[in-house]
This record gives sequence, structure tokens and C-alpha cells, in this order.
Amino acid sequence: MSITVVGLGPGDGRFLTRQVWQTLTMAKTIYLRTQRHPAVADLPEGVAVHSFDYLYETVDSFSQVYEQIVTQLLQLGREEEIVYAVPGHPFMGEATVTALVAAAEKEQLSLTVLAGLSFVEPVLSALRLDGLDGLQLFDAIELASFHYPPVNPDVPLLLGQVYNRLLASEVKLVLTAIYPDEQPVHLIHAAGTIEQQVESVSLYEIDHSQQIDHLTSLYVPPLPYKASLANLAETVAVLRSPEGCPWDQEQTPQSLRSGFLEEASEVLAALDADDSENLREELGDMFYHLVMQAQMAAEIGEFKLSDVIAGVEAKLKHRHPHVWGDWEVEDSAEVVRNWEMIKQQEKARTAASLLDDIPLTLPALARSQKIQQRVRQVGFDWPDIEGVFAKLDEEIGELRAANSPAERTAELGDMLFVIVNIASWLGIDAESAMREANGRFDGRFRQVEELAQARQLNLGEMDIDALEKLWQEAKRILAKSDAVA
Repeated sequence: MSITVVGLGPGDGRFLTRQVWQTLTMAKTIYLRTQRHPAVADLPEGVAVHSFDYLYETVDSFSQVYEQIVTQLLQLGREEEIVYAVPGHPFMGEATVTALVAAAEKEQLSLTVLAGLSFVEPVLSALRLDGLDGLQLFDAIELASFHYPPVNPDVPLLLGQVYNRLLASEVKLVLTAIYPDEQPVHLIHAAGTIEQQVESVSLYEIDHSQQIDHLTSLYVPPLPYKASLANLAETVAVLRSPEGCPWDQEQTPQSLRSGFLEEASEVLAALDADDSENLREELGDMFYHLVMQAQMAAEIGEFKLSDVIAGVEAKLKHRHPHVWGDWEVEDSAEVVRNWEMIKQQEKARTAASLLDDIPLTLPALARSQKIQQRVRQVGFDWPDIEGVFAKLDEEIGELRAANSPAERTAELGDMLFVIVNIASWLGIDAESAMREANGRFDGRFRQVEELAQARQLNLGEMDIDALEKLWQEAKRILAKSDAVA
């Protein structure tokens, strides 16, 4: 026995291929995934028709519907020659067909698939688009499951099966992770039928349409500017090419180190200032450095940008088993402990010490905190914060008693090390705290200078009491300014 799968095309009977029509006219019974399709009214007369629409009302999910359809088709196909008809093209958004093909192959059951026109062709005609111009195709149902959609905003996007307003709302929320709310888009209703209509709206409006139904598709044009990681990689590759920029061509992984550190510092400065516009720009500069390093590595065959992304993507999933696994955690502290444990397991084959992979180039406070967090894993720390405060008092005494510059340097370092431990106990990032303290002092001292200049005072000639008064006044002015802001 056998199964023949046919595509009914995107609209009414006009779009049925001759081969499909001949198969339908010769069939005794036609099994439809759904009767909700314009071509059903034009099926050959005298042929028995059964649909699986009733299953959509009896189970909880589409996957269960498809599973039951496949099970029933296989049972029927073992006993007789059957025809299974689906909307559009059998291999365009038809989960039952791909599952049926795999199952039939496993059972060595004869199965033939006859192509039908998909929804794509009439949509392209309605929009007058070239389908080979980088067009991306997605099932709206699948895309709605993402938090950040896997689409390239530099090229056009077409979504099929935007079958109701609720799904349109979900799709809209996902797409606004990449596209602006005002992005112009087109809803194509009943493509290929006499009721065909193209509705042009802004992205945020798509779920307002009263015409959305099971024959609706969504077309999203590319952004008017380049915004994908792939395009940035191409730009960097061009800069490095023989037709590119002499400066970029001359760079090496080592020559860009200082620039990378400078850009990282500027990112931190933007974060400290809570300056989102500057942060956006500085993150862009960091991206350039990251992609540039990957491009140079690819040129000599070490690794590709895709290897970098694949590596960190796999690492994140491996180190979050409570998200992509069956681990359970109570709070973020347990997440951090699990992260460090998994990280150590990953590096156990190469690391001789807990401290091996802590970069020497980290700022001193940040590296100190990293070291102390690492050794805490094996219990090398005080049992409570009171012991750390006692140790700080001890270190202050030793600093006071130090006699030589070398002793003072060592004791000061020990004292700072203990202060960093206090930061860890209090859940404070020592490096950030120090940057913020520097920023506060900078702002207050500049205010002191302004006050002195306004009053024609010479700071170098003032005693400490007068300076302290100006300092306290500056603090009050800035505090009031911050409160107003």
C-alpha cells in the first residue's frame, strides 16, 4: 500500500498543478489536514473527503494534532492507497508532511510527494519582489517562541501562517527586539485569491488589523541602514582586504591591545555616567575590536567569528543547566556557585591552580576580588565578616608601624587586599566602587574650584579648615543638584 501527499497551492483550484489534479480525480478518498482552504471547494466531484480538523478541538497543542494525524495516516496507508492533501506546498510549513516522510521511510512504506505552489509565489507577485534578493522565510508560530529572533534586519523577511491577531501580537513583540516600532511592514491577506489584499502598516499596528486570518502573511522590508553582525563582519573584512584601509591592513592582534583596553575603559565610563547614548557608541567600538580580532584570526586559519559565537553560545548553555537542563536553584548565589563549579570542571584538564586563568591584565582591585572569590571555593576565607574587620584593624596597625618604603608598600597592599575582601562580603564590586569614588571626588573638587574662582580665592593659599568648608559646601550643592535631577 502507499501514501501520496499533494499540495493544494495557496488559493483556489486555479493554482492546482495538472499532476495534482490528475491524482485527486483518480483518488477514492482524499484526507485533508484542514478544510479551511480555498481549493477545497474546487476538489473533483464524487471523491470522498475527510479532514482532520476535529483533532484541533480535542488536543492541547499543534504538535499533538500533527502526531495524531501522522499516526492515522500511517495506519490508513498500510491498508490502502491514500491521498493526503495539504495547503500550499507540502514542504512549506507543513510539519505533518516532514514527520510523515520520516515515519514512512522508517516503516519502508511507499510515499510520494507531489509539489504544489506555496504561499510564497503569490506573495512575491503581490509585493512585486524578487525572492532571491536575500529573502528570509519563517513560520510565524515558530518565530513567536523566540525572545530575540534569529533574523537578519539587512535583508527582507517573510513570515507565513500569521493566522490570528493574538499570534500577530506575539510576533510583533519578538520583532521589536530588532526593528523599531514604526518599521513599515505589509500584511498580505489571501494571497493568490480574488480576495487578495496588501495592508501597509507600522510594525506596532499589525495586531490591530481586523482582516488577519489563516491566509495572512507578514512582510518586513530591510532596515534603511545596516544593522547586522554579518554586515559588520563584512565591513571589517573589506577594511582588511587589499582594497581596504592601509591602517587596518597593518594592524595585528598585538597592536590593537591598547586600543581594546581604551575602548573597554570608555564603556565603563559610559556605564558609570549612566549615559545610554554614549554607551551605545562605545559598545559599537568594542564590537569593532572584537570582530577585528576574529577577522585577523580567520585570515591565518586560527578560528572564525562563527567559532567564537558558537563557543560562547555553547558555554552559556552548559553553564546554565537550570535554564537549559534539569538543575534547580534557589537564588542567584547558587547560580554563581554552580557557574564556578562547572567552569572548574571544564578547565580541570589544563589548570594546575585555582588561580591559573585569572588575567594578569585585570585592574588590581578587580583581580584581587577575583582571586579571593576563587579561593573562597575551597573555604580559604574568614567564617564571617567580623574576622575581616579585625584583620583590617591589624593591617592598619602594621602599616602604621612600617619603617621603610618597601614595608609600607607591602602593608598598604595587604590592607587594600583586606578591604577588597570586605567588598566581597558586602556584595560590592570593588573596582566599580573605586571608580565611583573617583568620580564623586572629581565632581566635588571641580565644584570646589568653581566656588573658589567665583569668590576670587586661591586654593593654594587657603588653610585646611577653609578648604574643608568649601568641600562641604560643594557636597551640599551637588547633593541638591542630584536630588532635583
